[in-house]
Amino acid sequence: MKDEYDFSTMKSRKNPYAQKLKKPVTIRLGEDVIGYFKGMAEDTGVPYQSLINLYLRDCAAQHKKIDISWHK
Repeated sequence: MKDEYDFSTMKSRKNPYAQKLKKPVTIRLGEDVIGYFKGMAEDTGVPYQSLINLYLRDCAAQHKKIDISWHK
């Protein structure tokens, strides 16, 4: 390795992974939903926010539609 490097001649480039970064959002979830994913997180060793993201990604990939029907 060199003792010194000259970075002034380097050309910058865009981060190729920037598009794949996660975007922070605020979302309101029920305590039961959070509890469910936190329990699953303890069982699997995967953080609960990652599990929620994986589940939502799977729903989007499979184009799942929700059936909302209100009981009268």
